[in-house]
Amino acid sequence: MLEACVFATVLCGFFGIIFKKNLVMKIVSMDVMSTGVIAYYILIASRAGLVTPIVSQTSQTIPNGTYADPVPQAVILTAIVIGFSIQALMLVGVMKLARDNPTLESTEIEKNNTL
Repeated sequence: MLEACVFATVLCGFFGIIFKKNLVMKIVSMDVMSTGVIAYYILIASRAGLVTPIVSQTSQTIPNGTYADPVPQAVILTAIVIGFSIQALMLVGVMKLARDNPTLESTEIEKNNTL
């Protein structure tokens, strides 16, 4: 059931990118889709019974092989940071387009720039 909700989030973002005409809404839809993909990756990578690989007094008694792999965590953090930077870059591009165009509708911008 949780997989279906995450997949629905990805699809909502995908269809928002396709069907929305406002550029800001396209950026928000892309962020929703990115969040769904990250949530799906976390859902697939999570397993019960694993502990973080931090050495302490209590973790000395845990047998080897039950530690969670830190690489997927680093990949997800990197994906979040890259997604945030891409979103910020797209918003700056939309701000520059808004200076020259009275609207942020993609069809109107295409009409104005293809004369």
